[in-house]
Amino acid sequence: MTTTFTLLVGLFFSGLTSATLLPGTSEAALAALVASNDHAIWLLVIVATAGNVLGSVVNWALGLYVDHFKTRRWFPISPDQLDRASRWFARYGLWSLLLAWLPIIGDPLTLFAGVMRVRFIPFLILVTIGKAARYAMIAGGATFLISAFGS
Repeated sequence: MTTTFTLLVGLFFSGLTSATLLPGTSEAALAALVASNDHAIWLLVIVATAGNVLGSVVNWALGLYVDHFKTRRWFPISPDQLDRASRWFARYGLWSLLLAWLPIIGDPLTLFAGVMRVRFIPFLILVTIGKAARYAMIAGGATFLISAFGS
């Protein structure tokens, strides 16, 4: 396995875990790989985006099954909290998925998209647009800083 392939796989999984409840550091990993100047920036952005979007798809799929568990004692969210969040998502709708890249609120947005039975293709398109834009901005910012201050 080549070093480049290993780094890209690591970036992909960093993006994936960053989109779930697991800890991830995809932004730092992307910036570090951009700073290394050893890889095409467009490829790094695509790999980070793909991993992060897949993590959001996992959240969406989990959201499809939340109703089965919401009345269980061990479930971490009360039925009232779940209903309140579902009403918020219904109010702001599908377009709020463009904000799925935001820290703290992005992961629950993708989960509630599943709870609200958002169709997969619109979900995938909106989440991908938002996450790709974020990673492109991070890569662009890292490139700017490197050119402005050196490596």
